[in-house]
Amino acid sequence: MAAEESRSLLGHPAPDPDPRVRNKKLYLAAFAAVLGPLSFGFVLGYSSPVIPELRKIDDPKLRLDSDQASWFGSIVTLGAAAGGILGGYLVDKVGRKLSLMLCSVPFVFGFTIIISAQNVWMLYLGRMLTGLASGVTSLVVPVYISEISHPKVRGMLGSCVQLMVVTGILGAYIAGMILPWRWLAVLCSFPSCIMLLFMSFMPETPRFLLSRSRHSEAVAALRFLRGPHADHEWEYGQIEAGVQEEELNVSEFKNPSIYRPLLIGVALMFFQQLTGINAVMFYAETIFEDANFKDSRLASVVVGSIQVCFTAVAALIIDKTGRKVLLYISGLIMALSTALFGLYFKMVLPTPNNSSNPDVWVTLNSASPGTESSISWLAVVSLGCFVAGFALGWGPIPWLVISEIFPLKARGISSGACVLTNWVMAFLVTKEFNDLIGFLTSYGTFWLFSAFCCLNIAFTAFYVPETKGQTLEQIEAYFRRS
Repeated sequence: MAAEESRSLLGHPAPDPDPRVRNKKLYLAAFAAVLGPLSFGFVLGYSSPVIPELRKIDDPKLRLDSDQASWFGSIVTLGAAAGGILGGYLVDKVGRKLSLMLCSVPFVFGFTIIISAQNVWMLYLGRMLTGLASGVTSLVVPVYISEISHPKVRGMLGSCVQLMVVTGILGAYIAGMILPWRWLAVLCSFPSCIMLLFMSFMPETPRFLLSRSRHSEAVAALRFLRGPHADHEWEYGQIEAGVQEEELNVSEFKNPSIYRPLLIGVALMFFQQLTGINAVMFYAETIFEDANFKDSRLASVVVGSIQVCFTAVAALIIDKTGRKVLLYISGLIMALSTALFGLYFKMVLPTPNNSSNPDVWVTLNSASPGTESSISWLAVVSLGCFVAGFALGWGPIPWLVISEIFPLKARGISSGACVLTNWVMAFLVTKEFNDLIGFLTSYGTFWLFSAFCCLNIAFTAFYVPETKGQTLEQIEAYFRRS
């Protein structure tokens, strides 16, 4: 059914893969690239084990109060939003490979500042710099992988971006159980250094090379990525026919082939954050503590493990099921689980009046211990299902789709707009999570997230194209015909 939908949308069947293609070096290049998202995951996961430690630290210059802890968790998203703008410029000007290599500088520099921090402002600066690198990475890596991959494995490799992000988050959770916050920052800086080393041996994407008329280098890149015996001339011809030499003009955004995929991409990023995932993951330990669970760090590791497992499942099946099917399943699971999580808080909060307190943690700690102990399984199951549902679809697929649907000449600026949207929304949802719970109550907030998950399903049905099995040039031609 998904294959039929793909053919009807894009106008012609997907090409049969060349049996002479060898993927070994393609996988090596993809692995080198996704070390960036691994660093990105460490950045996201770092706040969860570190915030409780910094709130109890003896040094008054480094001790975080509630408001400072909120900024420490969310300021990384502001850096990432700026990184989206910078990445959109770099990816078109200096190329995909060099942009990715440059990311290692703010990653390492940011964690170095955190390691040597003497006050809260140094912590903020370190988080901002690592966020900047994360924003560039979140834009460049999907573009790099989509442009080096052939259609048969592009979905799997593109989903590995999110898989490495959640692996980094889980790694930060596990290491945070053992390492103090400074040593955890040392560990988090390693993947970006390895990425810099590996990427120096990988090729630039053939599409970028052809857009710069570097024909011999493009052929060499195809030989590296497909193996010496594949039909390089056929793929070279397909890419060359789709390459637009001229620069993108602002007036061209009136063209539906430019603005339609841009609007779809921006909406995907907008709706992804409105599921509430970053609010849950940034404060994973704190949420469990305030739901009266004994070992919040272990609970966070369990949540991270679920996310890794189901993201891996999505990566393995996405090229068979298609993108839209997984988005439907993911949206439905998240809608149901957030509704149940809201029900849990509705049952454990003794009176609605308590939840008008603007301090979310006082609100949640007002839950009745006896009630919590009898239905704590509901919170565990609901949160686990939410994370599993997000990992199956709305986690990896929006990043994959935005790397596929933009025309080559608009890929940098359009991807930058999507990344900026994603991280601005991530900041707003994360920073205002406390205020949302104070205004709507804890259960009302999760029911609001559930309503947005239902809206995600409707948006997928009407506006998201199925890109399974299609070349990037075929997808671009579909939007031109539309």
